[in-house]
Amino acid sequence: MGTTLIIGCGNLLRGDDAVGPVVVRRLLDRDLPVGAEVADGGTSGVDVAFRMRGAGRVVLVDAATTGGEAGTIFRVRGDDVEQLPPIEGLNLHRFRWDHALAFARWLLKDEYPTEVVVYLVEAASFEMGAPLTPVVDAAIDRLVEHLLAVELTDVTS
Repeated sequence: MGTTLIIGCGNLLRGDDAVGPVVVRRLLDRDLPVGAEVADGGTSGVDVAFRMRGAGRVVLVDAATTGGEAGTIFRVRGDDVEQLPPIEGLNLHRFRWDHALAFARWLLKDEYPTEVVVYLVEAASFEMGAPLTPVVDAAIDRLVEHLLAVELTDVTS
């Protein structure tokens, strides 16, 4: 299967937007299988695109606001959500991970991962300086267990 890279996206300073980086930190506290890597993608889609280079599989984790119940975990295929940003008004601050997927597919060509999966956790609050809400914190624990049991099984380098 090759290397599986889990990239957590988000901002640690904005409440539930910290989902991705917190998942990465909690995974680092566990015994990851050989061939598994984690990275904090922060909020820069460009960094995410370049970090994907050469990984066999990529799992992106981020917060979401779909209007669903806070703490709900969604799993979607990367190619179902990748989209190029509109060229007008494009700047690095507006370049998100979904844009990064489309950009990376073009940029990395044969070095693009064979599979990209996205996990989104429905957020309750993005308040600046706020901690994770309890419901999202609990969802992160469930997601970490799921990633270890499902996405990181049979990983080899």
